[in-house]
Amino acid sequence: MTHERVLILGAAGRDFHNFNVVYRDDPNVTVVAFTATQIPGIGGRRYPPALAGPGYPSGIPIEDESQLESLCRRERVTQVVFAYSDVSHAHVLGVGSRALAAGADFVLLGPERTMLKAHVPVVAVSAVRTGCGKSPIARWLGARLRSKGLRVAVLRHPMPYSDLERQRTQRFETLRDLDLAACTIEEREEYEPHLAMGNVVFAGVDYASIAAQAAAEADVIVWDGGNNDFPFLRPDLHIVVVDALRPDNARGYHPGEAVLRTADVIVVNKVDVASSEQTAHAISTARAVNARARLVRAASPVRLDDPDAVRGRRVVVVEDGPTITHGQMAHGAGFVAAAGVAAHIIDPRAAAAPEIKAVFSRYPHIGPVLPAVGYNREQREALQETIANVDADIVVAATPVDLTRLVCIGKPVVRARYEFVEMDTPGLGGCVDDWLARSARHAAQS
Repeated sequence: MTHERVLILGAAGRDFHNFNVVYRDDPNVTVVAFTATQIPGIGGRRYPPALAGPGYPSGIPIEDESQLESLCRRERVTQVVFAYSDVSHAHVLGVGSRALAAGADFVLLGPERTMLKAHVPVVAVSAVRTGCGKSPIARWLGARLRSKGLRVAVLRHPMPYSDLERQRTQRFETLRDLDLAACTIEEREEYEPHLAMGNVVFAGVDYASIAAQAAAEADVIVWDGGNNDFPFLRPDLHIVVVDALRPDNARGYHPGEAVLRTADVIVVNKVDVASSEQTAHAISTARAVNARARLVRAASPVRLDDPDAVRGRRVVVVEDGPTITHGQMAHGAGFVAAAGVAAHIIDPRAAAAPEIKAVFSRYPHIGPVLPAVGYNREQREALQETIANVDADIVVAATPVDLTRLVCIGKPVVRARYEFVEMDTPGLGGCVDDWLARSARHAAQS
């Protein structure tokens, strides 16, 4: 057989998983490097030998994606594997053109080769884009399954942004667990709300080990997807979320369109704030992609903890970071909540610290809000400095994390929160109950 020399393009998540599942133990493959993009500070590391296996005694270097062509030439790469998410189809083919021009094959690994089989049933929540509202649905799902007397483990899509070996398998049950793991703001945005609802969260790098650990203490696993990626575990029920405010995003993004095509249930979310035309367009687009799935409508109403504290005041809005950056939304729930009561929403650009100015420059679509970026200490300090510099009376924080635990904010903070609400009967709850009934019948027959 031909010995392949492989370069994996990623963003500290899907890339490592694909390596672990497909390439790590293949004697006919040498993975010469990973590349990094999207997330600051994840390049310049090495995938450690303890994770890479005996074929890689020195580990595997992680380079910046800008080095793609030089890596292909220097390492005689025969295959370039694309392994990150929430990018346009045009972006994927643009990167593919670079790989082809460098003399390599361009590869996309699909679900059949990369999904693991868990020892307990799996319900997966995915989305066609970042910011569709999948995490509130995953939290709601965990609570609903627990109300049925089931032990639930939440497996979160990976976010290993620091010590990879230390993050091989992670289990979070309390806020202290997050502190001990030195989680970034981005990690906490996903984990903290689950912990507040009583869900135990598992994450890390090696998902075979993570899934086995979770299955040992649970009757069912909820996969809480990241970006618009497809699940790492083979789902027994696959729920995919479409954003009614961005109806055209059901198509044209990788791998979100593929994810939508695999859905058992489609949730068209945010119909409470979308126009009837937007909702109808989102439904027709989703149906054109996947006509067999059940389709339900849902809402994500936003509320302020203390509306009176915001009323008539000058505010700066801090939004969920990835929703605004990767999700390409001009603003999020915080802006919506503040706009109804605040006297003025202040654009933070003029007060932004250099690290935050760089974020605004990289994502020019961002509106007059401050994304809660905090992938590293420098970004957290820049976020703190920017909030301090803004001439505002109140901070409206719509990030799911409690910012006051992570940065020093010298202004009053009012949190904006949003959760999943059914808009149909029987809705998503009926879909889940039907699946549970089918699973019980299957278990009784086997």
